[in-house]
Formats: sequence, C-alpha cells, structure tokens
Amino acid sequence: MASWLGGLGSGLGQSLGQVGGSLSSLTGQISSFTKDILLEGAEEVATELHVSNSRLREVESINAAQKSENERLKKVCSDLEEKHESAELQIKQLSIEYRNQLQQKEVEISHLKARQNALQEQLQKVQTAAQSAQSGAGVLPPATTSASFVPAVRHSSGFQDDDMDFGDIIWSQQEINRLSNEVSRLESEVDHWKQIAQVSDSPHSPPCLWIHELKQSLSQEIDEHQHELSVLQDAHRQKLVEISRRHREELSEYEERIEELENQLQQGGLSTDAADDSKISEQEKNAQTLDAGKAKDLQIIKDLEDEIQKLNHKLSSAKEKERILLKEQELIKMEKIQITQEYESLKSDFSKLQSSVAEQDALLKEQEKKFPSKTSLLPEDVVRLQQALLEAEKEIARLSSLNQVKQFENYVDKKFHCKFFEELQKELTNAQHKTENILSTYTEDQNSELSRLRQDLERKEHELNESIAERETLIGELEELDKQNQEATQHMITLKEQLSKQYTEIDSVLKQLKCDIDFERKKVSKLEIEKMETIKELNSHKEKLSQCSYALNDLHVSKQQLQDNIKDLQEQLRKAQDCNLHNKKEITELQQRLKEREEELSVSLSKLTEKKNPESNDSCQDLALKEREVEIAKLQNNVSEYKQLNENLEKSMSDLKLANEVLIAACEELKQQLSDAVSEKNKVSLEKDTVTEALKMEKRQLETELNQTEKRLLEQARKYEQTIEELSNARNMDTTALQLEHERLVKLNQEQDFKIAELKRNIEQMEADHQETKEMLTTSLGGQKQLTELIKEKEVFIEKFKNRALQVQQELEEYIKDSKKQDVLKQNLEEKDKSLAVMKEENNHLKEEIERLKDQQSRSLPMVEPKTLDIIIELESEVTQLKVIKNNLEEEIEVLKKTIEDQNQKTVQLQQSLQEQKKEIDESKFQREQMNVTHERLSLEKDEEIKNLQKTIEQIKTQLHKERRVIQTDSSDLFQETKVQTLNGENGNEKHDLSKAEIERLVKGIKEREMEIKLLNEKNVSLSQRIDQLSKDEVGKLTQIIQEKDLEIQALNARISSASYRQDVLCLQQQLQAYVMEREQVLAVLSEKTRENSQLKTEYHKIMDMVAAKEAALVRLQEENRKLSSRFENSSQDMFRETIQNLSRIIREKDIEIDALSQKCQTLLTVLQTSSTGTENGSGGVNSNQFEKLLQERDKLKQQVKKMEEWKQQVMTTVQNMQHESAHLQEELHKLQAQISVESDSNSKLQVDYNGLIQSYEQNEKKLKSFSQELAQVQHSIGQLHNTKDLLLGKLDLVTPSVTVASSFVSQPSGIQHSAPEVLSDESKLLQKELEQLKKKLQEKDATIRTLQENNQRLSDSVATASEFERKGHEETDSEMRQIKEKHDVLQKSLREKDILIKSKSDQLLSVSENLSNKENENELLKQAVTNLKERNLILEMDIRKLKEENEKIVARCREKETEFRALQETNMQFSMMLKEKEFESHSMKEKALAFEKLLKEKEQGKTGELNQLLNEVKSMQEKAVTFQQERDQVMVALKQKQMESSALQSEMQHLHEKEQRLNQELDRLRNHLLEMEDSYTREALAAEDREAKLRKKVLVLEEKLVSSSTAVENASHQASLQVESLQEQLNLVSKQRDETMLQLTISQDQVKQYALSLANLQMVLEQFQQEEKAMYSAELEKHQNQTSEWKKKAEKLEEEVVSLQESLGEANAALDAASRLTEQLDFKEEQIEELKKEGEIRREMLEDVQNKLMNLINSTEGKVDKLLMRNLFVGHFHTPKNKRPEVLRLMGSILGIKKEELDQLLSEDQRGVTRWVTSWLGGGGAGSKSVPSTPLRPTQQSIFNSSFSELFVKFLETESCPTLPPPKLSVHNMKPLGAAGTGKTSDSAVSGTSRRPDTNPFLAPRSAAVPLITPPSSSGHLLMKPISDALPTFTPLPVSPDASAGAVLKDLLKQ
Repeated sequence: MASWLGGLGSGLGQSLGQVGGSLSSLTGQISSFTKDILLEGAEEVATELHVSNSRLREVESINAAQKSENERLKKVCSDLEEKHESAELQIKQLSIEYRNQLQQKEVEISHLKARQNALQEQLQKVQTAAQSAQSGAGVLPPATTSASFVPAVRHSSGFQDDDMDFGDIIWSQQEINRLSNEVSRLESEVDHWKQIAQVSDSPHSPPCLWIHELKQSLSQEIDEHQHELSVLQDAHRQKLVEISRRHREELSEYEERIEELENQLQQGGLSTDAADDSKISEQEKNAQTLDAGKAKDLQIIKDLEDEIQKLNHKLSSAKEKERILLKEQELIKMEKIQITQEYESLKSDFSKLQSSVAEQDALLKEQEKKFPSKTSLLPEDVVRLQQALLEAEKEIARLSSLNQVKQFENYVDKKFHCKFFEELQKELTNAQHKTENILSTYTEDQNSELSRLRQDLERKEHELNESIAERETLIGELEELDKQNQEATQHMITLKEQLSKQYTEIDSVLKQLKCDIDFERKKVSKLEIEKMETIKELNSHKEKLSQCSYALNDLHVSKQQLQDNIKDLQEQLRKAQDCNLHNKKEITELQQRLKEREEELSVSLSKLTEKKNPESNDSCQDLALKEREVEIAKLQNNVSEYKQLNENLEKSMSDLKLANEVLIAACEELKQQLSDAVSEKNKVSLEKDTVTEALKMEKRQLETELNQTEKRLLEQARKYEQTIEELSNARNMDTTALQLEHERLVKLNQEQDFKIAELKRNIEQMEADHQETKEMLTTSLGGQKQLTELIKEKEVFIEKFKNRALQVQQELEEYIKDSKKQDVLKQNLEEKDKSLAVMKEENNHLKEEIERLKDQQSRSLPMVEPKTLDIIIELESEVTQLKVIKNNLEEEIEVLKKTIEDQNQKTVQLQQSLQEQKKEIDESKFQREQMNVTHERLSLEKDEEIKNLQKTIEQIKTQLHKERRVIQTDSSDLFQETKVQTLNGENGNEKHDLSKAEIERLVKGIKEREMEIKLLNEKNVSLSQRIDQLSKDEVGKLTQIIQEKDLEIQALNARISSASYRQDVLCLQQQLQAYVMEREQVLAVLSEKTRENSQLKTEYHKIMDMVAAKEAALVRLQEENRKLSSRFENSSQDMFRETIQNLSRIIREKDIEIDALSQKCQTLLTVLQTSSTGTENGSGGVNSNQFEKLLQERDKLKQQVKKMEEWKQQVMTTVQNMQHESAHLQEELHKLQAQISVESDSNSKLQVDYNGLIQSYEQNEKKLKSFSQELAQVQHSIGQLHNTKDLLLGKLDLVTPSVTVASSFVSQPSGIQHSAPEVLSDESKLLQKELEQLKKKLQEKDATIRTLQENNQRLSDSVATASEFERKGHEETDSEMRQIKEKHDVLQKSLREKDILIKSKSDQLLSVSENLSNKENENELLKQAVTNLKERNLILEMDIRKLKEENEKIVARCREKETEFRALQETNMQFSMMLKEKEFESHSMKEKALAFEKLLKEKEQGKTGELNQLLNEVKSMQEKAVTFQQERDQVMVALKQKQMESSALQSEMQHLHEKEQRLNQELDRLRNHLLEMEDSYTREALAAEDREAKLRKKVLVLEEKLVSSSTAVENASHQASLQVESLQEQLNLVSKQRDETMLQLTISQDQVKQYALSLANLQMVLEQFQQEEKAMYSAELEKHQNQTSEWKKKAEKLEEEVVSLQESLGEANAALDAASRLTEQLDFKEEQIEELKKEGEIRREMLEDVQNKLMNLINSTEGKVDKLLMRNLFVGHFHTPKNKRPEVLRLMGSILGIKKEELDQLLSEDQRGVTRWVTSWLGGGGAGSKSVPSTPLRPTQQSIFNSSFSELFVKFLETESCPTLPPPKLSVHNMKPLGAAGTGKTSDSAVSGTSRRPDTNPFLAPRSAAVPLITPPSSSGHLLMKPISDALPTFTPLPVSPDASAGAVLKDLLKQ
C-alpha cells in the first residue's frame, strides 16, 4: 500500500513538474489524464491476468524440475548405499580371513607350548637326579621345590600320594603370563610382516594393495558425493524458500481482495458522476498543495544557500567539521539506499496486489451472475482510490518535511532529495493514469460484460459451483497463511520503526551541529569584542608591563647564557677531540715527510761524499749546503712547534679523558660489581656442589656399611642353618618339639605376612614421599626464580627513585620560577589597585561635576551657551571612556586574581608532592632496614639448620654402628622437628622479600601443616595398632586350631597299640620324619628371611624418618593421587582379607569332615576287634573287628599325612612369596636410596644458590651506596665546573689575567651562591650543604690562585727582559682579538634576538620531550609487567607438565595394579579349582568308607575275593576322575584366554569407530572452512578494488601536492644558494685573518727560540739559576701556547656561530615567504566567495521570476476545457462504426459530467434527440475550448477508420506517451558535482536512450521527459537552474514484458 501511495505521489510530483511550457501543455495533461482513466483499465487487467498465468506456469515448471532433481538425487543416494554395503561385505570377508589366520597361529603356539613343557619335564628330571646324588637323602631343598612341574606329572599320583604343590600353581600362572606376552609379541611381528608385505610389490601383495586402493577411491567418491549433495541441498532450500514466500504473499493478496469484494457486495453501488467530480477536484487540490510545497521547498533551499554562503564567509577553519559531516552523510546515504530498497520492495508488493485484483475480478464476475442486480461495484473502488490519494498526499507531506530536515545537513544531500521528489511526482502521475484507465475501462466494459454474462449464465453455473468449492479450500489455506502474513507485517513495522529512530537520531545530530555552529559564532563575536577591549587595555598598560617584560627578558637572557655556556663547553669538548685527531693525522704526515727528506738528505750526503774532492770545493756547493741546513732547521722548528701544539692538545685531551675516565671508571666499577656478583654466585654454586659431594660420600659410606652388615647377617644365617640341621638330626624322634616348632612356624608365617603388608604400605608411602620431595624441589626452584625477579624489580625500583629525584629537582626549579612570576604579578596588581583607586576618585569628581552642571542647566536652560553644551558632551564622552577603562581594569584584576589562585594551588600541589616523595623515601629506607634484618635472621636460621643436619647425620652414624636397632620415637620426632625447621627456613628464604603479612601467613600455614602431620602420624599409629591386634587375634585362633589338631593326632597315635600293624605305623613314622626334616629346612629358611626382614625394617624405618618431614608440603596436590591409590589399596586389602577368610572357612569344613570320618573309623575298628576276638575263640567275628580298626587307623594316618603335605605346600608357597617380596623390597630400597641422594644433592644445590642470591642482594645494596657516593662526587664536580666556567668567562672579558679580575670573578659566583640559599633556605637544606662545600672549594681555589700569582710575579721578575718582544706581539694579537670581539658582540646581539624567538619553541620541545620520557617510562613498566607475566606463565606451564607426568605415572601404576588384580583373580580361580578337587577327594573317601563297610559285611559272609575287585575298580574310577578334572582345568584356562582376546578385539573395534567419527568431523570442518575461505577471498578482492580506487585518488592528490612543494623547494634552494655564496665570502675573510695570525705566531715563536739560545749560553755561568729559569720558562711557554689554542678555539666558535646565525636567518626568510603565499591564497579565496555570492543572488532573482510565472499559469489554467480533446471526440464519434457510437456518446457524457440515467434516456430516444444533444453540447462547449493543439497522426492511422474508437484512442495515447528523451540511468557516474558543467552529456544520453529502448510500454512510460524550466545561462550555473535529467539521477521507466512478473521487474531495477 505504501509503495502504491509512493508511486501516486511520485507520479503527481512529476506531472506537476512539467508545468513550465504553456497553457496548452497543462490542458493536454488533464485531457490525457481523463483518457488514461477511461481506456487503460481493460488492457492492464488483461496483461496482469496473463502475467499471473505465466507466473503460475513458471512455478509449476520449477516444481516439476525440482521433483525430477529430487528423484535423481534419491537414485544417487541408493547407488551410494549399495556401494557402501558391498564395501562392508568385502571388509567382513577380509576380517574373516584374518581371524582364520589367527586361529592357525594359535594352534601353532599351542604345539610349541607342548614341546616346551616336554623339554621342561626332561630338565626337571635331570635336576632331581643331580640333587638326589648330591644330598644323599630323599629330601628336596627349597630351590627345587620352587621349580615347576607340569600338570600331567602333578596329578598322575592319584589320591594315595597326592603331591599337588602350591608353588607349582604359582609357577603355572607365571608361565601363562609369559606365554601370553610371547603371543602378543608374535602378533606384533605378524602385523609388522603384514605391513611389509603390503608395502612390497611381491606376487602375494595384490589383494592388500587392491583393498587399499579401493578404500582410497571409496573415500574420495564419498567426499565428492557429499559435496555435491550439500550444494544441491542448499540450492533446493533456497528455491523452496523463495517459492513458499511467493505463494504466501499471493495468498495474502487474494485474501485481502476477497474481503474487499465481499464488503463491496454488502454495501452496494453508488453513482460514478459525483465520484468523478470529486476525483478531479481532489487532484486539482493535490496539484495546488504540491505547488505550494514546491514553492516552500524552493524558499527553504534559498535560505539554506544564504546560510551556507554566510558560513563559508565566516568559518574558513570549518574544513574538519565538514569532513565529519561527510562521513555522517555517507552513513545517511547508506540509510537512503536502504529506504529506496524498501520502496522498491513495496512497489513489487503493489504490482502483486494488482495481479491479485485481476484474478479476483474473475471471481466477481462469477458472483455477479448470482446477483445480477448488484452490477455497479466500481464507485467503491473509486472511493478507495480517493482514500489512497489522500494517504499519498500525507506521505508526500511527510517526505517533504523529511527533505526539509535533510537539506539542513549539507548541500550535497540536495541532489538526492530533488531526485527523490521527482520520482515521487512521476509515480503519482503514473498512478493517476492507472486509476483513470481503470475507471474508463470499467464504464466501457459494463454494457458488454452484461450482454456476455446473460449469454454465458447457463454455461458458467457449473463452473461457479466448482469455484465455490475451490474458494472454501482457499479460505482454509488463507486462514493458515494469514498468521504468517501478520508476522511478516510485524517484521516490516519493526524495520520501519528502526528507520524512523535512525532518522530522529540524525535529526538530533544535525540540530546539535547547528547549535554548535551558532555557539561558535557567538564565541567568535565575544572573542572579537574581548580582543578589542584587551587591545585597549594593552595600549593603556604597555608602559607598566614594559618594565616587567624587560626584567623577564633579562632573566631569560641570563638563563640562555648559562645554557649556551653549557652547550659551548660540550662543543669545545667535541672540537678538541676533532682537533686532536686532525693534529695526529698532520703529525703522521709530517713524520712521513721528514722521513722522505731525511732519506733525500742521506742520498745527497752520500752523493756529496762521493763527489767530495779537495780540488772541487766550490762556493756554490757551500751555498746549497747552507740553504739545505736552513731548510732542515726550519723543518725541525716546524716539527718542534707541531710537537708542542700536539702536547698542548694532548694535555687538553688528557683533561677531557680524565672526565671521561671518571665516568668509565664508574661503569667499570658497576661491571666489576656485576662480575663479582657472578663470581660469588659461582662460588656459592661450587660450595653447594662440595656440600652435595660430601653428602654423597657419606651416603656411599653408609651404603658400604649396610652391605657389610648384610654380608655378616648372611654368614650368621648360614651358621644358624648349620646348627638347625644338627639340631634337627638330634631331634628326629621328639614329637612334642615338633608340635612346638609347628606352632612357631605358623606364628612366624603370620608375622611375616603382616610384615609384608606393612612393607608394601611403607613402599607406597615412600613413593608418595618421593613425589612430595620432587615437588618441594620444583617449588624451591620456583622460589629461587622469584628471588632473582625480585632483585631485578628492586634494581628497577632504584632507577625509578633516581628518575624521581631528578624530576623533583626540576619541579623545584619550576616552582622558583613560578614564585618569581607571582611576585611580579603581585606588584602589577598593587599598581593596578592604586590606579583603580585614582580612577574611582576621578570618576566621583566627574559625577559631582556632572550633577552640578545638570543643576545649572535646569536653572538656566534658556541661557545655555553652545560652549557649555560642547563641554558637557566632551565630559560625557570622557565618562564613558573612563567607565570602559574601569570595566577593563576590573576584568584584568579578576584575571590576575585567578592566575594568583592557580599559582597558589600549584605551589600547594608541589609541596604535597614533595612531602609524598619524602614519605616514599622514608618508607623505602625503612623497608631496606627491614630487609637487612630479615636477611640476618634468615642467615642465622640457615646456620642452625646446617647444625641440625650435621647432628642428624651423626645420630644416623651412631645408630648404624649400634647393631641396626629400631630408631626410637624421640629421635624420629627430633628429626621431624628439624625437617620442619628446614621447611620453615626454605619457605622463609623463598619469600624473604615479601611483605610481613605474607610472611605471617606462611608461618600460620606451616603451623597448620605441622598439626596435620601430627594428626596423620597419630592416625597411622592407631591404624597400625589395630592391624597388629587383628593379626594377633587371627594368629591366636589359628594356633589354637593347630594345637587341637596336634592333640587329636597324639590321641590317635596313643590308640595305635596293636602289634600286627606296627610295620605300617613305622612306615608312616618314617614318612613323618622325612616331613619333619623338610619342615626344619623350611624353618631355617624362614628364620633367615625373618632376619633379612628385620634388617630391611630397620633400614626402612630410618628412611621413613628421613622422609616423614616432607609429607605435609604436598598433601593438597596429591589428594587425587591418594584417592586413586587408596582405591587400589582397599581392593588389595579386601582381597587379602577375603583369602584369609576363605582359608579359615576351608579349614573349619575340613575339621568337620575329619571328625565325621574319625567317628566312622572308630565304629569300624570296634567291629573289627569284635570280629578278631570271635575268630580266636572259635568264631570269625573278632578278626573282622581288628581288621576294621587297623583300616581306620591307616585312614587316619593317611589323612594326617595329607594335612602335613598341605601345610608343607602352604609353607613352600609362603617362602617363595617371601623371597620374591624381599627381592622387590631390596630393589625398591636401592631406588629410594638413590632418590634420596638425588634429592639431598638438589637440596644442597638450592641452599648454595640461595646463599649466593643473598650475597648478590647485599652486593647490590653496596653498589647502591657506591652509586649514591658517586652522585655526590658528580654534583661536586658540577660545582667545580661552574667555578671554572666563571673563571674562563672572566679571562675572556680581560685578555691579560690579573689578580683583581680573578678575585672578582670568584666573588661573583660566591655572591650568587649566597643569594640563592637565602631564597631557598626554607625549602631545602641539601642545597645549603652543597653551597658550603662549594665555598670551601672556592677558598681552596683562591689559595691556589694566590700561589700561582706569586709564581707569576717571580716569573715576571726573572723573564722581564725576555718578555718585551713578546709583549709587542701580544699587543698586536690583542688588537686583532678586540676586533674579533666586537664582531662577536654584534653577532651575539643578533643571536639574542633570535634566541627570544627560539625560546618559545624550545619550551614546547622540552614539554614534548618530558611527555615522551613519561611515555617511555610507562612503556618500560608495561614491558616489565609483560615479562613478569610471561615468566609466570612459563612457571605455570612447567607445573602443569609436572602434574601431567605425575598423572601419567599414576595411570601406569593403576594399570600395573589392574594386572596384579587379574593375576590374583586367576590364582583365586585356581584355588577354587583346587577346592573342588579336594571336595571330590572327600567324596571319594566317603565312597571308600562305604566300600569298606561292604567289604566287612562280605568278609563276615566269607567273600574276600570280591573285595579286591571292588578296590581295583575304585582306584580306576579315581584315576578317571583325576583325568577329567585336569581336562576341565585346561578347558577353563583356554576359555579365559579366549575371553581376554575377545575383550581386546572389542576395544580395538571401538577405537577404530572413534577414529572414523573423528575423521568425518574433520572432513566437515574442512569443507566449512573452505567455503568460508572462498567467501573471505571474494570479500577481500572487493575490498582490494575499493582500496585501489581510494589509493588512486590519494595518488592524484599527492601528485598535486608534489607539484606545489617542488616549486616551493626550488625557491628555497635558490635562496639557500645565495646565502651559501655570502657565507663562503665571509669564510674566506675569516680564513685570511687566521692565516695572518698564524704568521704572527710563527714569528713570535722564532723570537722565543732565539731567546732560548741566549739562555742556553747563560747556562754555563749560572746552572742553578738556569734550571729554575728553565722551569719557569717552560711553564710560561705552556701558558702562552694554551692561550693561543684558546684563541684559536674562540675563533672557530665564532665562525660556527656565524654559520648557525645565517642558517637561522634563512629559515626565518623561508617562513616569511610561506606566510606571504598563504595571505595571497586567502585573498584569492575571498574574491572567489564574493563572486559566488553575486551569482547566487542572480539565481535567486531568476527563480523568483519563474515561480511568479508558474503561479500565474496555474491561476489562468484552472477550470478550462481542452479544445483538442473535444475535437478528437467529435471526429472519433463520426469515424466509429454505427453499432459502437453509443459507447463513444457514453464516454463523452461521462467526461462532460452527465448522469447515467440522462444518458440512457437520450440514447433510448430516436436520432433526432441525439443530434439535438450534440448541437447543444457543441454550442455550450464552444466557449470552453479555445486553444486546441494539433495531434500528430501517424501514416498508419489514416487507413484505419473501420476500427473501434477505443483502439484508435489507445494508439493516440501510444504516440503521446512515447518519450522524446529517455531519462538517464541511476548511476554514480551520471551524478555531477556542484561546480560541474550542466551541459555535455545530453547528446550521449539521447543516443543511448534511442539505441537501447526502441519499444516502450505506454503504461509505464511518462508522458514527456523532464524538461528544464529555463535554459541555463552558462555552464557554471547553479544546480537548481539546470535540467533535471543532467543534474540529478532519475529512475528509468522499464519496459515490462507481458510474461514477466512484478518481482522480475524489481530485480531488474535493483540490478541497474
């Protein structure tokens, strides 16, 4: 709806914009408007129907295509799935093959195992044979018993002598583990060979390669298909979304149209005539309102132009603000583009609405058939259109207001607004045309439709029913889609609200900018007023301020002089160094020349000697020789002079070097201190190494002693074993001793089990302690690093303090300056107060006079003379002047007061900062003292710790010497305390630099840790006591059980008394003796093991005591580790307890069975006895009873034997376990000892490092002190330099040094120094001390000067005669020097003037440099912070790594524990198997007893033969049972192995699945990444293009700047060349003067040499006096040479000053040139601005004329009829066929406003009535149409007279609507800037328009193109005076094909 309204508005605006030509154009537009309304509707409806049908077909075709694509994709997916399944089948086949191979390998392994078992059996047989040969007895030693037996051999003996050994079971388990390891190794080898086979190109490899290639190809294909799928899916989704959106929009439009039609049906029709009249009147009103709006806009534009011109005049410095506004404008443009896009989207919606209207018109027709009475529904549409027009007007008003607001922003925005306005006008005209056409078509087609409807009523009733059904379905769908439409509308509303908010924000920004501009204008005006006032004040107070300025200038000059002097001194140093280098070079050159001359001389002498003859002694040769000698003498003189000069220079250099050496020495001292610190650190590290080595040596000694003791113990054990063997031989028959030993054995067994458990726990604790120690070491290392960092931070802190001290000094100087300024300002204030008082008095006097004069005037008004009036006027003017002056003075006073207050605040702030700095210094001193105290305390603590450690080492040594007894609790506690102390010390050492609060926290933490350690120790003790109690209880119970069993055995032995079976008893006794022997051997082994265990325990206790102190440090870190370990410990302890319980239960069950069997045996014995007595007496019953008793006894003995064997097996297994455990414990002990040694080494190293760090810190403190001393020395040296500078200045002023001048120059600085402390006495005492020291030094200097003066007097007396000639030379040099001095003074004056200019810049430079230094300091601080953070990060990373390593270790331990757990489970299973066997045996025993009972019964009956048969059968059954059991065991073991393998395979499968998932995820991620990368590349390419364009623009700008700068450089270079020439001339003059002075010097030096020769002659006479004179003379010579060198230096300085002055002059001239250029440019700009103003005024006048004309035209054209229209209608009526003429008459009637009823009456009458109507119409309308323009008819129109009136009218419209010039494209290139020419592109655009658009749609094109109102007068005209097509971008009307939809049109528009 909004787009439709926008279109109407734009059309109206455009149609009204064309009202510039004449009245005929206006009337023509109105006529075309009515024609369009009449004729456009029908064709438009038809085209829209066609368009909608074509769109439906397109949608259906797209749907079909997508369905086909979906089917194809499904087929592709199914193919891929089939391929995937085939690949899986192949993989399954391969896996089956591999499994078969594995099975084959397992079979091979089993064969190999069998072979191995056979070989082991043979080995065992050989070993048993060898051992039996050695020992003689039939008893095996413990080593052989531990040897393994094959299961087949073990179980072959049956039940009679069952030699089942517990050790064999353990061995078999070990063997199983070994074989499993071998299997895993073989599997890995198999995998390796498989990989080799795959890699190699052997004939066996093709299947593997084929599989590999297939996998690769499959993965590639899958990736490709997935990529294609994703692309297709995206495309499909996009298409679906578009289709669904379109469908929803169309449905919503249909719904709206249906609702509207229903409303129309309910309401009924209204007349069309009134609607037409109202329509025309409303349109006219709209035109008027739009014209008024346009006039307002033009006025606003004029106002804005005026304002812009004013702003351009006033604000030349507003370019930066304009830039900001341009940026904002770009943002606004973006927003405008968004608005245009929204506008276009709304247009598309409007087009869709029209299509929906067309479709629902068909429905209307169908409904009209039902209701024929309600045919006239059109007037309501007209009403709706009128409402829409009103809304459009509102929209236009809103947009115009928006335009007004936006025009305030910038003149650049006007282009866009004008363009937008024109578009709105065009769209308004279009909309009007459309509405007129719709109305005309409806009126035309009503009659025809009625006739058609009557004919087709019957035919379309059936279709109506169908349509009703479809409508119901559509309504159902519409209800669903209505919700979606509402959501879309809400979204649109929110967007609009956001845009409105943005507009409001922009408006507010604009308002703020305007306010700022106004505010700045006000400010400027205020400033100008203030400027005027200040100028007046300045003129009045210049005299007063001149004195102050002179004083200030003097101060500045004095300061500058001091600075210049310092700079001169520095330059002198540099020059002296340069001169020295130059002189050295000259000397080397002269030496080379001398050597050459000497060589020439030698050559000439040799020639002379050769040529020397007594005859040829010519005079010429003598002369030549003399000349040569003279030359040589001169050269020697020159050489001596140069040497002297060189010596002087060397002396001056040596002075400079001394100053440098002092600094270098300071640097070297620092370096030495650093090197000392490094060396001390190295020493400390060496000391630590020595300490660690000593500790290692002690540990080695301890280890050797331990080894020796172990050897001794072993020897003792052997002795004990021998004694045990002897005792066992002696006690073969003692059964009581056997019982006692048996009990002791059991107890020892149990004790050893408990000991083993304790040792295991201890080992675990040791490992935990070891880890704790490691972590302690890491923390201590971290602490060391922290110490080093702290030391670095302290050094940085010291440097900061130095910088702060310097800053404080600078602030003090500034404060002094401020105080001086304050005093000056106070004086000024006082003076001004006085002047104010005077002025006030004068003012009062004047007031009194004025009052008096007024009184006089009032008294004698008529008598007033002209003179008095003049006087009064003058007085009043004076009064006003005085008031102005008074106000100015008051303002000045306020300003001065403010300045005074500011200065006072500054002084207060400076004092506060001084106090704060003092406080900081005090705090730093206090901290330093605290640090020293802490260092001393820590060193004492360390000493105590070392002593404690030594004590502990001595205690350990003593304990080792004392038979390795158990360490008492006291010593352990002491050791723990010492260790705690060491820990505390270490913690203190780590954090000795931290604050007190942190130290207190650490102390509290340590105390808490100690408490925790104590609690843990107590818990351990309580737990150990409980375990001991439990173990004792269990041992006691077992011993009681064993005693009871022994008693039973004794009772049974006592019962055995019969003589007939003594032989059996003896055999049994022999067996028992053998078992007793074995038991004794076992006991001996056990005793050895117990001793070893006791030794290990003692050692372990020692180690535990050593490590116990380190438990508390890492409790928190190892909580997780302990949790993990505790789980495994609990599981192991549970296993141990369960085994004990199981064993005890088994023993009880066996006891019960034994009791039952013994009772049975007793009953059998009684039966046998009775049977045996009966046979003796005659009856056979007595023998049978005796036989039964014997059998029972035999069974009992066998049971006892079996029990003994079981006990033997248990003992053997325990012994073996003890051996294994002892070995493990020994290994762990060694490891722990090694670890402890390493830890002690590291501890010692850390202690040494720490000591080194403390020493380095102390050295740093010493360095600080030395630095402070050096600072004081430097300050002293600065004071000395000041004194020397003053002396030098004095010497410069007076050429001849005198005592008075020196004293005065000495007194001057002293006076200054006296005055300075008087000013600063209140502020600082340090300056006073320095001044006193300087006074002392000055006194010393005075003394030295006096001594020198005395020496000078002596010299003057002694060398009075020699110095007369020299004085003359000196006088000449003095005169020359005076001339130079005069020049120097002149130059100095010019320099001072220049310095005043430079001073301000130097001050700015200083402030900038201070800011820079502050920034640099901040950067350094930040860098330090960054480095600290990095170091902390590194430390944290190290900690994390360590923790990860520990976690890995724990995981490894867990795995080991799991393996152990599995082994224990397997052993458990074996135990259960054994139990089952035992049960089977008991079952067999029961069967035996039954068999015996049967035998007894058969015996009584006399059947003895059958008994033997039964016994044989029983034996065979037992053997079978045994074989079955063995087979069952083997099967169970195999099953377990298979289960393990299957679990391993499952885990592998899971791992592979996880890998596949990860790979798939990575693939997806890579694809997404690729897509993102492509997007980013495209974006970067676009951005690069934008950058290129920007850079090109910048290059153009820079080229322009280059051209301008090159011209400036040329001018500057020309000036510089002129200056250089003048400087060269001056240099030549100076060089000539220097040469003259050099000549004079050489003359004076020659004279000096002559005097020296005369003195040499006098030496023979007066040697002593000569020596003294020599010394004095040499001293004077040196002085003179120094003076000459000084003069030279001064001359060079003056030359340099001249050069610098000339340079500064050049710079000043360049600056003046630049200023002149700028002023010229400003003048030019002002001229341009004035010209533009004039042009603007001319344009305004022209615009006003045009507006007046327009208004006149509009007023004149209202209510007139178009002659052309009437003529066309009249002619058309006669050209149309007769059957169509009523339609034409209806049209004419509707145009003329005749009602329908009247028309029908007229038409129903005969031809006569019609002719009358026509004539009356012609008569009435003749006056209305005055000017009818001729319509251009084409040649084709002349031939077509038979066609209908509507067709002809359409063609006429086509000819009218074809544009002469198509409007230009909306592009950035056609947009022109303000000053660009208005003409130039019209021809091109016309050509392009004609070439591009030969066929145009008459319904979308405007009536005529935009024509300029007035032809532009010149190319550089204003924007508003140009034609619209050229100046502004316009939207081109697009030709819409009948097939294309509105959406397509929109898309084309957007593309353009």
